[in-house]
Amino acid sequence: MSMRKGRPLVTIKKHYPLLINGQYVESSNGEVFEAVNPATEEVIATVAKATKADVDRAVEAARTAFESGKWPKMTAAKRARLLNQIANLMRERFDDLVYAEVLNSGKTVDAAKGQIMQAIEDFEFYAAAAITLQGDTNQVPNGFFNYTVKEPVGVCGQIIPWNYPLMMAAWKVAPALAAGCTVVLKPASYTPITAYMLAEICQEAGVPDGVVNVITGSGSEIGPYMTEHPGIDKVAFTGETETGKDIMRRASGTLKRVTLELGGKSPNIVFDDCDIEAAVNGSLYGIFYNTGQSCEARSRLFVHEAIYDEFMEKFIEKASRIRVGNPFEKGVHMGAVISRSHQQVIDGYVKLAVEEGGEVLYGGKIPEGDEFAKGYWYMPTVIGNVTNDMRVAQEEIFGPVVVVMKFRDEEEVIQQANDTIFGLGSAVWTKDHGRAHRVASRIRAGIVMVNSPISAFPGTPFGGYKQSGFGRELALETLNLYTETKSVVSYIGSKPLNLFGI
Repeated sequence: MSMRKGRPLVTIKKHYPLLINGQYVESSNGEVFEAVNPATEEVIATVAKATKADVDRAVEAARTAFESGKWPKMTAAKRARLLNQIANLMRERFDDLVYAEVLNSGKTVDAAKGQIMQAIEDFEFYAAAAITLQGDTNQVPNGFFNYTVKEPVGVCGQIIPWNYPLMMAAWKVAPALAAGCTVVLKPASYTPITAYMLAEICQEAGVPDGVVNVITGSGSEIGPYMTEHPGIDKVAFTGETETGKDIMRRASGTLKRVTLELGGKSPNIVFDDCDIEAAVNGSLYGIFYNTGQSCEARSRLFVHEAIYDEFMEKFIEKASRIRVGNPFEKGVHMGAVISRSHQQVIDGYVKLAVEEGGEVLYGGKIPEGDEFAKGYWYMPTVIGNVTNDMRVAQEEIFGPVVVVMKFRDEEEVIQQANDTIFGLGSAVWTKDHGRAHRVASRIRAGIVMVNSPISAFPGTPFGGYKQSGFGRELALETLNLYTETKSVVSYIGSKPLNLFGI
């Protein structure tokens, strides 16, 4: 049974202009692009394609809202109430948001439900966190008084990816608003619709005009322009690592604050004393959830040689039961991949794996059948006979493909797990708590999942080591990335100071 019986939602428009200063406006040159359903290749809507001039308009609106508007001057308590109202409206429109997310991204209903619930909880978390922002008083010499205050960093350019459209928007917009910043939000061109829905909800909740602006268009054109724009004080980016490096280079010209959540090639380590059923189930989820399109997907599977055969037999048998198909249909585990070009990238890596000496143990192709005649699909894929120096073990595939390697002992697998330019996620499966935390302490990654396939909740820091980026999202410390610390030093002595003695 399909969700809402496939009925279209009135909240999805046929056309989405840019949202600047609380108003929908067309792009300066009138150009548009199409948002497409990856599962059917049907056009959902046309979307305005922003130019550099449109970025200027959005930045000006955000700058005006920041420098002379009410938002930065509001009490934290009032901003918190508005953030909670945003969450309330999202809860009221939960089904609509889920429907739009599935329609635009090709992910399953179950995946979308979990992600949108977290997006709601993110706003609730940062509503509470907003009132925790506080400064300090510091010990200074007699006659002086010093205190610090936390002030919003300013206008934030926020560039979000297509794999978790609404959740990534919430991860960035919620802390920015909590801190008193204003936002120019650029969703991915593939998946812009729920970003617009979120911005509309922000306005309805009472967020002033100009505080949240949405511009859509070519990431290669307006993304770099945002990064270099002198009117933007901070850039927050989630996406692939090479783009993150380019953002850092471009941001250096204006010394922008930058946070980057980038790619990964996360290890999933299965020791011989683990609960095998739990490890199999968690490892399946770790790579095939969201059709493998996750930055922290556990795409390198290390299995102890003593249980390798037993584990792999169960793993492949369960992988064969993963159902790929219509993301609105109940019981489907994996939906579509985002585009034809990305489907080709995934398939290219599988072919490369075979060329490198790997063996496709399951999948490795586009599924067959009439239901897959349209849309962009790929089977859950398991590749064995892999060594850690192969490209398929080192490069991010960003799809439902896992490479499997044997290991002999703890020391060896730690070395292999760390032998990567990335350091985002990781997982450890063992009943030995001493080993679990010993290994966790030595893995060079921002996230370690112990006997768990879940990587984050609101309140838990999310971010990476090495070339997986820097800065943390989803936690209290995120607010520090959207604020500046001002130190105020006062002289309060009874006698005027005359330090030159003149």
